Amino acid sequence: MIDDLRRDYRYGRVDLRRHTVPDNPWLAWALHLSHTMAEARGWSGIVHRTLDRNLVMLLAGYLDGERIRYSDYYPVLRDRMAGLKRVTEVLQSMGILLDDRPDTFEAWMTDKLADLHPGIRRDIHSWARALHEGGPRVRRRSEGTVRNYLYHVQAALTDWSQRYGHLREVTREDILAAVANRSGFARALTLAALRCLFSWAKREGLIFRNPTTGIKNGPCERRILQPLSEDDITHAVNAATTPHARLFVALAAINAARHGDIRAILLDDVDLGNRRITIAGRIRRIDDLTHQVLVEWLDYRRKRWPNTANPYLLVSQHSATGIQPVTQPWVGYLLRGLPATIEGLRIDRQLDEALACGGDPLHLAAVFDIDSSTAIRYATSARQLLQRPHEAKPPPSPGTRGSTLDDSPDEPVGSS
Repeated sequence: MIDDLRRDYRYGRVDLRRHTVPDNPWLAWALHLSHTMAEARGWSGIVHRTLDRNLVMLLAGYLDGERIRYSDYYPVLRDRMAGLKRVTEVLQSMGILLDDRPDTFEAWMTDKLADLHPGIRRDIHSWARALHEGGPRVRRRSEGTVRNYLYHVQAALTDWSQRYGHLREVTREDILAAVANRSGFARALTLAALRCLFSWAKREGLIFRNPTTGIKNGPCERRILQPLSEDDITHAVNAATTPHARLFVALAAINAARHGDIRAILLDDVDLGNRRITIAGRIRRIDDLTHQVLVEWLDYRRKRWPNTANPYLLVSQHSATGIQPVTQPWVGYLLRGLPATIEGLRIDRQLDEALACGGDPLHLAAVFDIDSSTAIRYATSARQLLQRPHEAKPPPSPGTRGSTLDDSPDEPVGSS
């Protein structure tokens, strides 16, 4: 493979309206892949022709053994707003892509650790990379977990960098001071991150003793869950002005579905004829309101993207040309800044049921398919709210949004 050949694709483009397709076997292969993908995914003619033009631009002068650098064609396609992701997918399928994109995690970590003392920064950088990549003695963590760990220890690391030049100088008193002003989950997460850091440093021989040894977290008091007000729910409903937003709100507020579970629903999971929908592997009956919102969304989806082959119930302008689910921020921004977010509506629905059933954790576990600790937390909050009726809204009457559901494990959430 020729890896050091650089090309400037801003010049020498081939206009397919005036010229024939260049005779290049690699280009012919790429156009065949483009045609196959377009047929399989139901692309419109515009999307298909745009991809073909980009492939002609990149492969008209392609040489055997050459690898096409991502950084060479990225600025051209970015300026033209023309199918960057689809071009990259075709080149990857052909095995001729040289992906030289910068590591976003490394760039983020470098920025976060910029203010630390060089000696501490070097060790923290090695620790975070070891967690992210895993190793013989380190269990691999997700990027989100590593970011969370760094977020909770950053204040302590910044303070230590003003006094120390190495982690071995950190004492037990420094650890206690770092968690002294924190409580609940913030304290637990900070201490867990510090334990992980210094346990790793001890195994690597960077420190002589672990300063977190023997420090107990103590009881973690959970706050009492509070129901949303009717005004909060009304604002959320009014903010959901599009079919997909209304579907998200209905599934969260009626079926207590999580954000990720809603995005993962497939078209095959929806059975309108029998009024059933499968969410997170659990079959639930569709109530009248959810049925109405589902029909509205499916009509919109069929008219907006009639040829899409995306198997997921929810699609967007970007995901309709592929086979991936919609991204997390796609709907989140609609309710951003409002008290009743998608997650808030889900929690309120489960708390509503806990209030209606008198705080029975077995009922909650059966209806919502949640684990025992979560069911006990909702039940405990409900009992405390029921003991202070002036602070909680009254339990809903039958037939309302939070009506009591049958406590049979097979009974779906949101039954009418």
